[in-house]
Amino acid sequence: MALLDPQLQFHLKVRPEEVGRYVILPGDPGRVPAIAAHLEGAVPVAANREYTTYTGSLEGERVSVVSTGIGGPSAAIALEELVRCGAHTFIRVGTCGGMDPAVTGGDLIVAQAAVRAEGTSREYLPDGYPAVADHAVVRALVQAGEALSTPQEGNRCHVGVVQSKDSFYGETDPETMPVAGALLQAWQGYLACGCLGSEMEAAALFAVGLTRRVRVGAVLTALWNVQRSKAGLPDRVHLDSSRAIACAVEALRRLIREDALRKPEEG
Repeated sequence: MALLDPQLQFHLKVRPEEVGRYVILPGDPGRVPAIAAHLEGAVPVAANREYTTYTGSLEGERVSVVSTGIGGPSAAIALEELVRCGAHTFIRVGTCGGMDPAVTGGDLIVAQAAVRAEGTSREYLPDGYPAVADHAVVRALVQAGEALSTPQEGNRCHVGVVQSKDSFYGETDPETMPVAGALLQAWQGYLACGCLGSEMEAAALFAVGLTRRVRVGAVLTALWNVQRSKAGLPDRVHLDSSRAIACAVEALRRLIREDALRKPEEG
């Protein structure tokens, strides 16, 4: 087998006929079966390294669930290889730490764009070019998220900008880093601009999506908000991603229906 076989993808170990054009992208391979359970007839397709793939159907359209691992580099690889298989619409389902005080553990965040505080997007986009999500995917996620939400803390849906970084501990323990001053100064800037949460994959995925001209969006579950703790506000920890999963599935359902209506009539 050639290293870059156009059929069998080198990292995902999938072929074009094994995956759908619509894909949900969790980070954790352990979440793939739980997400795939929302599809019809989903079956495992491949598992290699951090990449686990299941494929089923939704609204009569083939849909896949593919884990991306942690961070931008592995997420970008997954997206690149799925695009080569013909996929065109992607939704990241992930988790984040809340930043804006309005975000509490359990809330959903639909990312319109991501701060490029990581390295992967630099190999896709020029400096200063924004990492933004696809508008149609954002719209579908907002509609689905709002339908699943209430004004109650921990059950709300926020829409806005998130921060993507490479170092988890650079966020959680910045004071221990040799570059603590730069990290803390940047963090204060993100807070002042209303950044909603911090995670590790959205900027890279949005950058690949913009480069390859495919649709990419993201919905995140806020696990907690350390800024609330620092301010003396209640800070609940929430580890259940089921609402974000339901949001992503419903958003894909809406997109599939919309796309079907745009297809020219046959005959």
